[in-house]
Amino acid sequence: MAEVGDSKRRLVAILSADVVGYSRLMERDERATVDSLNDCRALFREHVGAHAGRVVDTAGDSVLAVFDSVVEAVQGSIDVQAALFERNRDRPDDKRMCFRIGVNLGDVIEQGDGTIYGDGVNVAARLESLAEPGGVNLSGSAFDQVEGKIDVALEYVGEQTVKNITRPVRVYRAARSETPGTTSETGLTLDVPDKPSIAVLPFDNLSGDPEQEYFADGVS
Repeated sequence: MAEVGDSKRRLVAILSADVVGYSRLMERDERATVDSLNDCRALFREHVGAHAGRVVDTAGDSVLAVFDSVVEAVQGSIDVQAALFERNRDRPDDKRMCFRIGVNLGDVIEQGDGTIYGDGVNVAARLESLAEPGGVNLSGSAFDQVEGKIDVALEYVGEQTVKNITRPVRVYRAARSETPGTTSETGLTLDVPDKPSIAVLPFDNLSGDPEQEYFADGVS
């Protein structure tokens, strides 16, 4: 484990999650959204801890956790999504809080206070942004460690070019339990269309001007 000043390098499994439609929920009811977010984070801590992981950051509407085992990280992600699905089941559409989750195996710099930084964290965040509401995406490095070791089907999505990561990322999607259909931002199950569809992915800033990043994010 290499030391970097007061920090150290570690190879860890990284879970990155955030709320789908958080701004919309806050606009509708700030107090209820904050209470719901706290309840959901308690579920994350419960299931992350049950799989020997540790939540290291909860900035904004996000959850960032680390695990020594990729298998435990993926199983913990699936378990927390199942718990969140059950929590939402009997709630009104506008009160449901859904998360996207990305899991990556990568090298990180861990600070003395436990926070982590590095390319491995960024990849996990990009995987999360590509996930369906209520879904779990894995990187190729994570998939290589869990293939045949978990009782969940993993679908190869393909190599994806993601924001601010120079190399393409292999993406795998964990099978969802509430099939057929996909889950909307409110957690509703929708019918799969029988006609061609369009998926809009996050926009890249091609201007070369870092100050335009906010604009690309806003358009997304």
